[in-house]
Amino acid sequence: MLTWLKAKSEGKLAKQICKVVLDHFEKQYSKELGDAWNTVREILTSPSCWQYAVLLNRFNYPFELEKDLHLKGYHTLFQGSLPNYPKSMKCYLSRTPGRIPSERHQIGNLKKYYLLNAASLLPVLALELRDGEKVLDLCAAPGGKSIALLQCACPGYLHCNEYDSLRLMWLRQTLESFIPQPLTNVIKVSELDGRKMGDAQPEMFDKVLVDAPCSNDRSWLFSSDSQKASCRISQRRNLPLLQIELLRSAIKALRPGGILVYSTCTLSKAENQDVISEILNSHSNIMPVDIKGIARTCSHDFTFAPTGQECGLLVIPDKGKAWGPMYVAKLKKSWSTGKW
Repeated sequence: MLTWLKAKSEGKLAKQICKVVLDHFEKQYSKELGDAWNTVREILTSPSCWQYAVLLNRFNYPFELEKDLHLKGYHTLFQGSLPNYPKSMKCYLSRTPGRIPSERHQIGNLKKYYLLNAASLLPVLALELRDGEKVLDLCAAPGGKSIALLQCACPGYLHCNEYDSLRLMWLRQTLESFIPQPLTNVIKVSELDGRKMGDAQPEMFDKVLVDAPCSNDRSWLFSSDSQKASCRISQRRNLPLLQIELLRSAIKALRPGGILVYSTCTLSKAENQDVISEILNSHSNIMPVDIKGIARTCSHDFTFAPTGQECGLLVIPDKGKAWGPMYVAKLKKSWSTGKW
């Protein structure tokens, strides 16, 4: 039987909330989210309320752990209610805060589970990966979404790209920890500036995931260096331009008829809806894909804020559903020529 831990509240709460960041978020998100911001702020600033989902590794399946999760009252994500949900992916959630211990990385031994924010699986599920498809994870570190993609299907080719060298090491270790050696033959890891990927591999991929660099609201709130936090905030206005450039590169890398999913872990409208609106307005060959059905199906486990977009969802942290922030948008590349 596992030793169960409460949420790492003592260690997490020892961290100070960064007032510079909180004040900045207060001004922006109270306008963008309205009254919902009060609850979101309460959850984001209270790590003892945070929840952790358990994604089981089908390549080293933890049957005993699964029994323990059932005994502890965990339930499976979506509980079979989402159309096209891959049977090979098993993710367990609890309604109460808490987490099980993380496994240590051991060379030669595959880990049995991955702890994550359950909302981070929504971009993966929106991509609807099928066996044999060629898929690009453009900003792949630390690797959780790549691991989740491989729980869904066996792609013909998975390209995991990460431009940051330190995060690239993290990505490689994650893949090594979860993926058996034979499967690594269909996986390529690269360290390319994502903005150049489209020119390097034009119309190469059936599916592309752009989990873009963003204002990571959860971690930014606990910035230990207020000067660094102030610098982040001042540079924040540059992120949408980077995100748009990454998406334009992803569109080039996507074959006609292919699917593109964009995601961030921020609440910021400028980095979410506004970025997608710019792409849709400037690319006549990119079409929005309605994913409202996911929100209807997932309302039992997630709380969604209105986005004003049929192709975009925003998960916001709520009491008993402390998942997110996570924005997800789904697009399709048509066969016509787009504006650039």
